[in-house]
Amino acid sequence: MRTKSSRPVPVASRVNRFSYAIRNIVAEAKAVEASGKHVRYLNIGDPVAFGFQTPPHVVEAATRAMRDGYNGYLPSIGILEARTAVADDYSGRGVEMSPDRVLITTGTSEGIDLALNALVDEGDDVLVPSPTYPLYTAILAKIGATPRFYRTDPARDWLPDLEHLRSLITARTRVLVVIDPNNPTGAVYPPAVRRALLDLAEEHDLTILADEVYGELGFDGAVPLLGALDPDAPVISFSSLSKAYLAPGWRTGWLVAGTTPRLNDALAAMKKLADGRLCSPGPMQHAVAAAVRGDRSHQTAFRAALAERGRITADMLNAIPGMRCVAPRAAFYAMPSVSLPPGRTDEDYVLALLRQTGILCVYGSGFGVPAERGYFRIVFLASPDDLKDIYRDIGAFTGEYLARG
Repeated sequence: MRTKSSRPVPVASRVNRFSYAIRNIVAEAKAVEASGKHVRYLNIGDPVAFGFQTPPHVVEAATRAMRDGYNGYLPSIGILEARTAVADDYSGRGVEMSPDRVLITTGTSEGIDLALNALVDEGDDVLVPSPTYPLYTAILAKIGATPRFYRTDPARDWLPDLEHLRSLITARTRVLVVIDPNNPTGAVYPPAVRRALLDLAEEHDLTILADEVYGELGFDGAVPLLGALDPDAPVISFSSLSKAYLAPGWRTGWLVAGTTPRLNDALAAMKKLADGRLCSPGPMQHAVAAAVRGDRSHQTAFRAALAERGRITADMLNAIPGMRCVAPRAAFYAMPSVSLPPGRTDEDYVLALLRQTGILCVYGSGFGVPAERGYFRIVFLASPDDLKDIYRDIGAFTGEYLARG
């Protein structure tokens, strides 16, 4: 009889390079819950979890598709109706677009994955903002490419440090990631900064990945598309139904390649990669046209609710001794910092906050910020009254934490 091995099955080395702090920290939260403490989750930007509802006409479009039998495989690039609706929306916002340059993806996350895999080889460099959305660094770790973090400055409302960005460009740099409006800081870049980013990319022959998921959630109104400033720029834009249309669980997004012929090979490569996963979820694709062409009045109310919560967040956190918070201008994130005692890290602070108060945030080093700087990300989707209670608890905890040294 053959002796059975007790050795563990080996795991690919790339997994050890992969990290996604937004989800990783939940394991500790579950341990805290198991001890009997109530946990207030401020780690994931899911509006539905906080009572915001998907617009009924968007829900009806998806359910009607299911009832009408649209439950099979679809074209890997997405159905024409959805791609045409997205293309028309971009054209109406100043970026002339055709449906053949639109891919319907499984959320923005898959679009980013397709683009980076199409554009970046092992050993290449990609410019990502610091702080950044950690999906970018997680994908680059799988590819074996190197993220080069360009600073954004909290003293200037988290705007990119353009000189620092320029200093990072090498012969191996392929892509510039621009997240505007920004996750995790809530920043919105003014036109002069956006033009400078386009000029820098042009000068160094870089492709821009424009993460514009929160573009319709600027507190002062929708933020223009980056590509509208230069129709010939090599910009690949991403958005989805998740945030502005309040349907994150549907995993329905889109990737839009600018019309410059320079992106034709990249577009073909992304379509080729998309073939390998068959298609994004089918019935939800039938809701894309209803969303982008239909009633968007919910966005006005949502923006107002977010602006109120953003003001509460900045005002109350800035009133806590030892804490600073740049007021967000879009989306539902803020990136406060606490003046840590020597030898402490942002993760130390966040874990202590969780264990003592049950408040779950994400440590700033998970977004590419040095751990000793004391940054952490808050999702401020909870009700105003709940947020006030949370911030009072954070203030009390922080006073005790800093007093202990």
